[in-house]
Amino acid sequence: MRFTKMHGNGNDYVYLDCIRNPPPPDPAALSRAMSDRHFGIGSDGLILICPSERADARMRMFNADGSESEMCGNGLRCVAKYVYDHGICRKPRLAIETGRGVLTVDLELTAGRVSRVTVNLGEPILKSALIPTTLPGDPPVNACLAVGGTTFTATCVSMGNPHVVLYVGDEFFRSGERDRVAEFGPLIETAPEFPRRVNVHFVKVHSPSEVTMRTWERGSGITLACGTGAAAVCVAGVLTGRTARRVLAHLPGGDLELHWSQSDNCVYKTGPATEVFWGEWPDPTAGSRDEDP
Repeated sequence: MRFTKMHGNGNDYVYLDCIRNPPPPDPAALSRAMSDRHFGIGSDGLILICPSERADARMRMFNADGSESEMCGNGLRCVAKYVYDHGICRKPRLAIETGRGVLTVDLELTAGRVSRVTVNLGEPILKSALIPTTLPGDPPVNACLAVGGTTFTATCVSMGNPHVVLYVGDEFFRSGERDRVAEFGPLIETAPEFPRRVNVHFVKVHSPSEVTMRTWERGSGITLACGTGAAAVCVAGVLTGRTARRVLAHLPGGDLELHWSQSDNCVYKTGPATEVFWGEWPDPTAGSRDEDP
């Protein structure tokens, strides 16, 4: 079974072309096997590029633990790159079907291949019941969240998947034996205030136009980037009065440009998409009709 390894700002996934090849019979189990960084390919999860009756392609995303997620902003950029670079659809603007609905992506080309992608992630979902969270407010802004003996100030946003944004001190950005993100991330992800679990983002504000963030991703743990999470951080910054509607987010895997537009209420995200390598996964039940590039 042919696979392609790609990443957006270090948020890496294994991609399967299910337009030219049959889909795997058990994508959840396959994601767990492929994602293992010691015994598999190593990734934050598995993304299937599927045919769509509503768009140029459809994206299905599975976390490293096998759970299926609604959306992945970094993964969506890579899907768009694959669709264009591999000749599935050669248009500068693509429509990709996701668990969030059909989203529009604009492509920047270098030497005939996609180098950067701008994604319209749609309008943020701000009603607590739809995020979902039991924290008070529509949405919860600067709400108290007590976890692991520590009380955080939490702002919640959904970008088609649930996010909680926490403004924290420098101790969450220091390397050392005690990683505070690894300590609190899993506790917050599974806290009872989040009935479908949650993506957790720890944020330091430098100015109204610049932030640094680290992420504990639902179902995958610490990741180098989270595209929908960066969008949620942009929205949370405006809701809390900490940042403007345009912000540069520094993530461990690189930078993302965010804009929460006043004209259409949608969040736009711009960043790179990179193809790393391709290979064959030893699955005797699946074949591949792809040719080598």
